[in-house]
Amino acid sequence: MTDPVPPTLRGLDLEAHLADPARKQRFVTPMFDIIAPRYDDFTRVFSFGMDATWKAELLAALRGRVRDDAVAVDIACGTGDLAFAVARLAPRGHVLGVDASSQMIEHAKARAARIDPGTGAIRTTPSFDVGDMAQLPCPDASVDLVTGGYALRNAPHWPAALAECARVLKPGGLLVTLEFFRPADALWRALFLAYLRAAGECIGWLWHGHGIVYGYIAPSIAHFCTVAEYERTLRDTGFRVEHRAVKLGGGVALHVARLGSHTRPRDAV
Repeated sequence: MTDPVPPTLRGLDLEAHLADPARKQRFVTPMFDIIAPRYDDFTRVFSFGMDATWKAELLAALRGRVRDDAVAVDIACGTGDLAFAVARLAPRGHVLGVDASSQMIEHAKARAARIDPGTGAIRTTPSFDVGDMAQLPCPDASVDLVTGGYALRNAPHWPAALAECARVLKPGGLLVTLEFFRPADALWRALFLAYLRAAGECIGWLWHGHGIVYGYIAPSIAHFCTVAEYERTLRDTGFRVEHRAVKLGGGVALHVARLGSHTRPRDAV
């Protein structure tokens, strides 16, 4: 049996893939396969530790809003940070983590295997599967909570992924996101993206010998939306924002949004 071919981004045009929803996933999936072994280290180093603070703030906003038997889905779950945290908030519930990267899922499953269910704060270990956030393996109106940490920005067509979250959520269900956004102020946007690109490419070369694996972050944000545009799309998709916290001049934001009407809008896909 031959060894599997390691994922590579060489020869792929980043801007062309980001501009074309039909091609974007062909860049994003191998990129996350490459960075999976050091992804958790990167998020902490790159954010100067703020990532952990933001996630703790997001989880604090969830307390009192989530039943202990909630059914939850964590989209673009990575190695499972939010999935495990939600499992602690809903010890009698079930959490499914979904990610397009098989390597991220392998790391999440390895973390889950080290947990002894029934002891401590996690009574039921989350499950993890390779999947598409725009085609979740859940029936309509079957989920109490959908979480996403740096998720929607990486979808080929993020409004369609948002509509899919609305499809699987029960009426009154929650969508909770932590995401990078395109700052509205032009000067700050230019400075913010320039820093992210330079710092990301530097770490990418040092850790992986390929700068674009983290240099990707800045152009992906440039192709994404502002906080205000995201909130308009949330409303158009049937959500009501209950909590927001905007960071870094609009470059990062946390949202807790509740689904009202469960009608899936046609113009959101």
